[in-house]
Amino acid sequence: MLLLSACLAGVPCRMDGHAKPVPALLSLAVRGEAVLVCPEVLGGLPIPRVPSERCPDGRVMNAAGEDVTAAFVLGAQRALEICRARGCDCAVLKAKSPSCGKGLIYDGSFTRTLTQGDGVFAALLQREGIRVLTEEEAVCALEQRRA
Repeated sequence: MLLLSACLAGVPCRMDGHAKPVPALLSLAVRGEAVLVCPEVLGGLPIPRVPSERCPDGRVMNAAGEDVTAAFVLGAQRALEICRARGCDCAVLKAKSPSCGKGLIYDGSFTRTLTQGDGVFAALLQREGIRVLTEEEAVCALEQRRA
């Protein structure tokens, strides 16, 4: 079973109240091959919400200057519990997100500047030994499998 960022399956749970559906990933969800989670919503953050970014010190701050780290950590823990309960060994997560980003995330300056790093949930999953892919990596892997 695959764990999938809910926004990639068309659920309008992003900070702007929209989704970022990826057709190949949506089809996995429709076929029941993916479990959908949004760690930020699971952490109690509203839809829509003030944009947040992960700072170099690990905290997550929103654009209003509020420290929302606790909500991100809580949501990551709750999403991990779902992951374990459903037997997921791989997660496809939304790139660049302060929760789900893998490898590159926004740097906390709210200037759309990317830096190396992982979102709170992506980092937790990787520490727990769960494979994490961005949506781009997952689509590429699916296309290679079909070829």
